[in-house]
Amino acid sequence: MSWQHFRCRDGTVAEITGEHSDAGWATVGSRLDRQPRLTFQRVPEPKTAKVRIHLDIQVDDIGTARQQVEDLGGRWSGERHDNDDGIVVIMHDPENHEFCLVQYYY
Repeated sequence: MSWQHFRCRDGTVAEITGEHSDAGWATVGSRLDRQPRLTFQRVPEPKTAKVRIHLDIQVDDIGTARQQVEDLGGRWSGERHDNDDGIVVIMHDPENHEFCLVQYYY
């Protein structure tokens, strides 16, 4: 495993634990694990359209996770959904990609 540092277009830096050591690539997870893995590739061009993938990230505490995203340069959309299963908040990363933080009730 190695740490990859990705500089976003706005200057913020994302650190991702990855198994690729090639410059411009980082992977979260492992081919040997039963869990899904995500591989990211750095590209020079800016985002020009909506990303066609949406991530739901399960968290233990919605307030803490939201603050962590905001501290890293992301922002809350203002949209929150409370339902019987838990809480979902819609967030945007520094390049305006949408994703959700999800806290399930147990």
